[in-house]
Amino acid sequence: MHTKLEGNQKLLRIFVGEQDKWHGLPLHEAIVNEARALKMAGATVIKGCLGFGCKAHMHTAKLLYLSEDLPIVVEIVDTDEKIKGLLPRLDEMVQEGLVTLEDVHVIMYRANDAK
Repeated sequence: MHTKLEGNQKLLRIFVGEQDKWHGLPLHEAIVNEARALKMAGATVIKGCLGFGCKAHMHTAKLLYLSEDLPIVVEIVDTDEKIKGLLPRLDEMVQEGLVTLEDVHVIMYRANDAK
Protein backbone atom coordinates (compact mmCIF):
# COMPACT_ATOMS: atom_id res chain seq x y z
CA MET A 1 0.00 0.00 0.00
CA HIS A 2 1.47 3.31 -1.09
CA THR A 3 0.76 6.71 0.36
CA LYS A 4 -1.59 8.83 -1.73
CA LEU A 5 0.35 12.02 -2.26
CA GLU A 6 -1.24 14.56 -4.59
CA GLY A 7 -1.99 18.24 -4.53
CA ASN A 8 -0.48 20.71 -2.08
CA GLN A 9 2.31 19.18 -0.01
CA LYS A 10 5.66 20.21 1.48
CA LEU A 11 9.23 19.93 0.17
CA LEU A 12 11.90 19.64 2.84
CA ARG A 13 15.52 20.22 1.80
CA ILE A 14 18.43 19.47 4.09
CA PHE A 15 21.85 20.79 3.04
CA VAL A 16 24.78 19.08 4.79
CA GLY A 17 28.37 18.06 4.08
CA GLU A 18 29.44 14.68 2.78
CA GLN A 19 31.62 14.13 5.86
CA ASP A 20 28.91 14.97 8.42
CA LYS A 21 28.08 12.02 10.68
CA TRP A 22 25.30 10.88 13.02
CA HIS A 23 26.14 7.97 15.35
CA GLY A 24 28.84 6.73 12.98
CA LEU A 25 26.72 6.86 9.81
CA PRO A 26 26.94 9.50 7.10
CA LEU A 27 24.39 12.11 8.16
CA HIS A 28 22.51 12.03 4.86
CA GLU A 29 22.10 8.26 5.20
CA ALA A 30 20.88 8.61 8.79
CA ILE A 31 18.32 11.21 7.65
CA VAL A 32 17.02 8.90 4.92
CA ASN A 33 16.81 6.04 7.43
CA GLU A 34 14.84 8.27 9.82
CA ALA A 35 12.44 9.32 7.03
CA ARG A 36 11.91 5.67 6.10
CA ALA A 37 11.29 4.70 9.74
CA LEU A 38 8.62 7.42 9.86
CA LYS A 39 7.03 5.86 6.74
CA MET A 40 7.48 9.02 4.72
CA ALA A 41 6.71 8.98 0.99
CA GLY A 42 10.38 8.97 -0.05
CA ALA A 43 13.71 10.74 0.11
CA THR A 44 16.38 11.56 -2.45
CA VAL A 45 20.04 12.34 -1.79
CA ILE A 46 21.80 14.61 -4.27
CA LYS A 47 25.58 15.02 -4.22
CA GLY A 48 26.80 18.43 -5.27
CA CYS A 49 30.02 19.18 -7.11
CA LEU A 50 30.48 22.75 -5.84
CA GLY A 51 29.12 24.90 -3.05
CA PHE A 52 29.74 26.85 0.14
CA GLY A 53 27.82 27.43 3.34
CA CYS A 54 27.64 29.91 6.18
CA LYS A 55 31.39 29.71 6.87
CA ALA A 56 32.11 30.46 3.17
CA HIS A 57 34.39 27.41 3.00
CA MET A 58 34.44 26.21 -0.63
CA HIS A 59 33.45 22.59 -1.24
CA THR A 60 34.37 21.42 -4.73
CA ALA A 61 34.95 18.26 -6.74
CA LYS A 62 37.74 19.93 -8.75
CA LEU A 63 40.85 17.78 -8.75
CA LEU A 64 43.09 20.64 -7.64
CA TYR A 65 41.19 21.02 -4.37
CA LEU A 66 40.76 17.28 -3.63
CA SER A 67 37.75 18.04 -1.46
CA GLU A 68 36.26 15.07 0.36
CA ASP A 69 33.48 17.10 1.92
CA LEU A 70 31.19 17.82 -1.01
CA PRO A 71 27.76 19.34 -0.50
CA ILE A 72 24.86 16.90 -0.04
CA VAL A 73 21.16 17.75 -0.34
CA VAL A 74 18.44 15.46 0.99
CA GLU A 75 15.01 16.18 -0.49
CA ILE A 76 11.79 14.85 1.01
CA VAL A 77 8.28 15.55 -0.27
CA ASP A 78 5.40 14.60 2.01
CA THR A 79 2.43 15.94 3.93
CA ASP A 80 2.82 18.85 6.31
CA GLU A 81 2.05 16.51 9.22
CA LYS A 82 4.76 13.98 8.33
CA ILE A 83 7.35 16.69 7.65
CA LYS A 84 6.58 18.30 11.03
CA GLY A 85 7.12 14.88 12.63
CA LEU A 86 10.66 14.73 11.21
CA LEU A 87 11.73 18.28 12.14
CA PRO A 88 12.50 17.62 15.84
CA ARG A 89 14.81 14.75 14.85
CA LEU A 90 16.56 16.96 12.28
CA ASP A 91 17.09 19.56 14.99
CA GLU A 92 19.11 16.94 16.89
CA MET A 93 20.88 15.42 13.89
CA VAL A 94 21.95 18.45 11.83
CA GLN A 95 24.72 20.18 13.78
CA GLU A 96 25.88 22.24 10.80
CA GLY A 97 23.87 22.87 7.66
CA LEU A 98 20.69 24.39 6.29
CA VAL A 99 17.11 23.10 6.41
CA THR A 100 14.43 24.67 4.21
CA LEU A 101 10.72 24.02 3.77
CA GLU A 102 8.51 25.09 0.90
CA ASP A 103 5.11 24.46 -0.57
CA VAL A 104 4.94 22.20 -3.62
CA HIS A 105 2.13 20.89 -5.76
CA VAL A 106 2.43 17.15 -6.41
CA ILE A 107 1.19 16.25 -9.88
CA MET A 108 1.94 12.53 -9.72
CA TYR A 109 3.24 10.02 -7.16
CA ARG A 110 2.90 6.39 -8.18
CA ALA A 111 4.67 3.09 -8.08
CA ASN A 112 4.46 0.12 -10.39
CA ASP A 113 3.02 -2.64 -8.19
CA ALA A 114 3.64 -5.31 -10.85
CA LYS A 115 7.03 -6.24 -9.33
